[in-house]
Amino acid sequence: MSAINIHEAKTHLSRLVEQASSGVPVVIAKAGKPMVRLVPFDAPAPRAVRRLGFMAGQGSVPDDFDRMGASEIEGLFGGA
Repeated sequence: MSAINIHEAKTHLSRLVEQASSGVPVVIAKAGKPMVRLVPFDAPAPRAVRRLGFMAGQGSVPDDFDRMGASEIEGLFGGA
């Protein structure tokens, strides 16, 4: 791990980022006092892709699904 002065770090930021991303941490110091450590960012693992239709054939819809509760709904809204 190398320590770099903050002025030098501003000048060579691209090089330091490449160095840190390759696995070599860099310490940035101000007036010789370590202030921050530049380390690679660990991205989270990608989530599993959700599949459409993964429960196909495991359920059923009644034939009168579109008419279920019709009499109760008509009663609520002043129907016959």
